Amino acid sequence: MSTVNSDIRMGVGPHGEADAPPALAAVPDPVESPSSPEAAARPPTATDEIAGWMGGYVRRHPRASLETVGGQFVLGIRAFQHLIVDLLTLRFPVKEFVRQATFMASASALPTIFVAIPIGMTLSIQFALLAGQVGATSLAGAASGLAVIRQGAPMVAALLMASAAGSAICADLGSRKIRDEIDAMEVMGLSVIRRLVVPRVAAAILVSTALTGIVCFVGFLSGYLFNTFVQNGTPGTFVTTFASFATLSDFYLTIVKSIVFGAIVAIVACQKGLATRGGPAGVANSVNATVVASIILLMLVNVGFTQMYVMLFPRTGF
Repeated sequence: MSTVNSDIRMGVGPHGEADAPPALAAVPDPVESPSSPEAAARPPTATDEIAGWMGGYVRRHPRASLETVGGQFVLGIRAFQHLIVDLLTLRFPVKEFVRQATFMASASALPTIFVAIPIGMTLSIQFALLAGQVGATSLAGAASGLAVIRQGAPMVAALLMASAAGSAICADLGSRKIRDEIDAMEVMGLSVIRRLVVPRVAAAILVSTALTGIVCFVGFLSGYLFNTFVQNGTPGTFVTTFASFATLSDFYLTIVKSIVFGAIVAIVACQKGLATRGGPAGVANSVNATVVASIILLMLVNVGFTQMYVMLFPRTGF
């Protein structure tokens, strides 16, 4: 009896033959459902990528824009605070200021002159055609000259500053940022704004004002020569009408614009450079963002200045 029981436990039948193993039921292959991990792991299509990017951009962009504008505003306030304090306490970094001003002038002066010449000629052509259509050819000098001084000179100087000097400032500070030089200065207790931002802001204001004066002279001279020798205008009429309509308030507006535009270019470039991350590719992205943001901001501020000038100093007649 014990032998039979042991044979049964060992899988041996009562006649000595081994029992056949039980047949295993065939398990059907799992059908891949849309919610299965295999379906979730499939590569996204181009439509999915575009939809995901657009959704993320819409969610991130307003917050990133507010952070950028707020950072630039705070940086500008702190930079001017340090600038005033350093000038009063005689701690202003003169060497760095001179070095930055020299670099900005050398990078922006020649392109600005070459851009100012066709600007003056183009304005002279357009206003001469318009004056001829209304029968007031003698007013071509006043119109083109005022257009150069009020709008052309500060905008041309600021745009060239943003594209040449602003991109260089951002690239310099961005390179320092990815090499951890900015963090090292902060660890040593050195003020990054006082050492790096303040001299660049002051230099940009000075160079922008000087370039605006150059554009005023070159643009007016090119328009005068083009009107006199190409369009057969009268030299005395060109100068007389311009002197009759132009006022000192126009010149003051241009100077104020140049100061504000220079500060905007420097502050935007410094903020973008100090916020650089992502290695060399991040520096390139910051430089691109600097130029685009500076141009957009300059256009908006120019519209505001022009409208405020018209409202505060209305022209009742000539």
